[in-house]
Amino acid sequence: MSGISERETPQAGAGGQELVIAADFGTSGVKLAAINRDLALVATATRPYPLSLPGNDGAEQDPEDWWTALANGVADLRREVPDLSHRAVALVFCAQMCGVVSVSRTGDLLRPAMIWLDKRAGTLSRTMNGGFPSLAGYRLDKLLAWTRIANGAPSHNGMDPPAKMLWLKRNEPEVWNAADKFLDVKDWLVMRATGACVTTADSANLTWMMDTRPGREGWSAYLAGRLGIPLDKLPEIVDGTAVAGGLLPDAAAGLGLATGLPVIAGAGDVGATAIGSGAMADGELHAYAGTSAWLSGFFPSRRIDIFHSFATISSPVSFRPLLIATQESAGTAFAWAARLVGESAGDSDAALDTLYDGIGPLREDDPVFVPWLAGERVPVDDDRLRGVFHGLGVRHDRDALLRATLEGVALNMRWALSKVAKQKGVRHDLPIPLVGGAAVNPLFAQLLADALKRNVEVRAPRHAGVRGAAAIAGVALGWFSKVEEAAPVLASGPSAIYTPESEGMARCDRRSARLERARKHLLALYRT
Repeated sequence: MSGISERETPQAGAGGQELVIAADFGTSGVKLAAINRDLALVATATRPYPLSLPGNDGAEQDPEDWWTALANGVADLRREVPDLSHRAVALVFCAQMCGVVSVSRTGDLLRPAMIWLDKRAGTLSRTMNGGFPSLAGYRLDKLLAWTRIANGAPSHNGMDPPAKMLWLKRNEPEVWNAADKFLDVKDWLVMRATGACVTTADSANLTWMMDTRPGREGWSAYLAGRLGIPLDKLPEIVDGTAVAGGLLPDAAAGLGLATGLPVIAGAGDVGATAIGSGAMADGELHAYAGTSAWLSGFFPSRRIDIFHSFATISSPVSFRPLLIATQESAGTAFAWAARLVGESAGDSDAALDTLYDGIGPLREDDPVFVPWLAGERVPVDDDRLRGVFHGLGVRHDRDALLRATLEGVALNMRWALSKVAKQKGVRHDLPIPLVGGAAVNPLFAQLLADALKRNVEVRAPRHAGVRGAAAIAGVALGWFSKVEEAAPVLASGPSAIYTPESEGMARCDRRSARLERARKHLLALYRT
């Protein structure tokens, strides 16, 4: 393995026919697209891969399954674009974040990847963070150091990489000792493609071992030392627009692409989606509802709310501050509810396309649903929290449970926005782009508009990640001088606008007040 050896701009193909191949690796599968200079989707494909849930709170995937899905997806694209290998001028990845892939010095996998959903390190994380005197669950000196240098601190729920790394050190010392590098999901894919061992600022920031102060961006020996994690186990930080390297011969053969094809460093899913949403002006927010949910937007300076567990991180391009307020369950809850009522809904997108049609209008006596199926992160950071149907009665049927699930996710996002909206500079006068699989369901999109009391705009919701990744690659290719130049293109095209309805807003107010009363007791219950 090696770092980036060259930073040259790749040469675009001839005749204006060049295409970027972009791949967005989620929890349940990968979305791929062949994308042209106008950031239009020329061809698309989706391939699933399995998720393993070992023991209590474990969540793992085999990285080779990601690669197999990539190869199969590229083959699907080639069926739509037969001359793809000749027209492709770059390959770029975006992916789920907060994973830990352990690799040896020769790049061999040492164990399955611990992905973002893995919370086995929750107890260890609270111990790692805590101590006396304490503020918001953090020992005060630790909190001051983390927030001053990294503009945040590891979550208490065990989701973030340092707790996972220390869990390996304690529970699988043979893996810890053999590991040359710990990589995020995207970074392993880049290494598999090029041999280069690199990461981008967004993934690095979420290890809480990166100095994000303007002009000082890079790994912090001080923060890594306090955690006891050697810096040489971490990859080089590069800009997302950098060329990580050329596609290796064996990787190229497996993908059916040209050897040496430039592979761009790329981005985590939040950064790519923020760009792909088109909401790139300071203070603009977008909403994502896929497997998980988040509210996110760019800001001119670092922001932090330690009491509600969100902050800006360094984005993958030019270290621009990107606020992320993440919630653990959205599509996860939709697919879970489908299984609960005895339906085989497949992934969350399929569940939304089929199962949630025809469930009838929302009713005042429906139960309220708290979607904490995998704990929560914002605005309460606690892996011990669990989901609840509150007010469930014998009169409630399957449709009532499905309606409550949709509403519960929307009201949970309202809860997050109630904290995020207080940040200085948040734009309240603009529609909120909604992306992710949940956006394809008109009932959920209208619910979210009513819950947030904001216009919600839906445009190519399933492909915001790949379009954002392609915009990043476009900078490397010279299509754009900076990624923000792509915003007008990404924010154009057919869209659906969901306007808050007075009756819906009033209902959400009543239901939210009921939920808030229950939520206070639930928080206390799960923490006893």
